[in-house]
Amino acid sequence: QVRLVESGGGEVQTGGSLRLSCAASINFFSITTANWYRQAPGKQRELVARRTEEGYTNYADSVRGRFTISRNVDRNTVYLQMNDLRPEDTAVYYCNADLFDGDYGTGYRLGNWGQGLQVTVSS
Repeated sequence: QVRLVESGGGEVQTGGSLRLSCAASINFFSITTANWYRQAPGKQRELVARRTEEGYTNYADSVRGRFTISRNVDRNTVYLQMNDLRPEDTAVYYCNADLFDGDYGTGYRLGNWGQGLQVTVSS
């Protein structure tokens, strides 16, 4: 069964950068629409960035201009490049994506979630 596998979390100081990755566990699945969410302690999960299958992107106001969502050429990994990190960016980050099997014709797997990554920004 295909899953989303996240990597790249960790701890950085204010102003630092991290890149999160989210990959399909079976590489012939392509990622179509993808979202990055985050959840800070005591807060609701919020949408941080979205990339549509056509490549359109959208960002939360709090991260626009600092975060970038992208997809690799093979279409099986999405990234969240986070620059100029601030303590308020501290949260668990989750990848959420739809997957498509175009090689073997089994179609879409909708609404998949990664395991979550802790990102901690220290002042």
